[in-house]
Amino acid sequence: MHNSELARLDTIFEGFFDWLAKQYDRTSGGFYYAQSSIDDQRFTPDIESTAQAINILLRNELITLMPAEMRAKMVHFFQNKQDPESGYFYDENPAMKQDEVMVSRALNYSTGSLRRLGSNPLYSLPVLANQAPDFIKSPEAYAEKWKSISLVNSWRGCDLLASSCIYIGQMPLDKQKPFVDHAVQYLESIQDPETGLWGEGSLYVQISGTFKLHTFYRKHQIPMPRIDKIYQTVLHCLRTENAKDMCYIRNPIDLLSYMNVAIPEHELTEIIRITIDNITKLKRPDGGFSREIDHSPVAPNVAQVKADEYYPNMPIPVPLSNGLYEGDMNASTQATLIRLQLHKLLGIHAEPLKEAKRFYSALASI
Repeated sequence: MHNSELARLDTIFEGFFDWLAKQYDRTSGGFYYAQSSIDDQRFTPDIESTAQAINILLRNELITLMPAEMRAKMVHFFQNKQDPESGYFYDENPAMKQDEVMVSRALNYSTGSLRRLGSNPLYSLPVLANQAPDFIKSPEAYAEKWKSISLVNSWRGCDLLASSCIYIGQMPLDKQKPFVDHAVQYLESIQDPETGLWGEGSLYVQISGTFKLHTFYRKHQIPMPRIDKIYQTVLHCLRTENAKDMCYIRNPIDLLSYMNVAIPEHELTEIIRITIDNITKLKRPDGGFSREIDHSPVAPNVAQVKADEYYPNMPIPVPLSNGLYEGDMNASTQATLIRLQLHKLLGIHAEPLKEAKRFYSALASI
């Protein structure tokens, strides 16, 4: 039963690596967010999309096969994005600097991508360059920062919480502990004891917020509290709610994989079936996957901005495409991760997609 479902999942990726190859820009060494980004001069290859493409290649054992010229261009792409004075990495659109989530994500994506490519940033990172935000100057200031973040929209609020952790990770290990301890105590004090989730919003919004926080627990190797409650809530959500966003498909599966909770066989079968059914709805004729049912959002963080009545000072999303009915890099990298996590839940090693071997030949033919 499980093998047939996994086989069904792999068929959904037909044409995927041809689509991925078309997103690559030989001039810059970066990847575009979507097909509609390529022929529109307002858009350029961006940090997130390029890092997400690297993740796709890594999950399909394609990084080691990367031609030296392509690797060098991709290294240059990220290194060229770093500001030598602050240590941050920025895309060309100046509005990006106004969104602290995008700034921290770009920092994390860029440093991680350079590491995977066998290289390093050219300049010191923000903490060493004394350019990090004021809230990391002391554990008490860090705690106050977390307490100031509204969780009326769990997804956005928890994203802000989790994003602040990038700076703690740049500290020496002996200095991290008091910051981490404050965060753990605060999170335990506001976790819903019945659902195991954090913050407010729909079930999928709350699960997405909780997913954001699992990155903090995972990084610092701290068990997430009340995982049995979280599991039951996730299962109820999958059974009763309509997943209209790829994040709503990926986030529950990522949570389940991280928590490593014992899942009864019949419930695991149900979870896998629901997940694959949902992914199928987001596959697009161009070969990629879309974040949303009706269209690809113009920016990866646009779904969270729909709650801007709760965050009046929230920055305007930085557009990366025209938001057509098309595949986008954000959803596509999530689709490949979901595939890996489903294999992990079954205790099965995920071999690279058979389609993956087409990537470099498709790239050469463009």
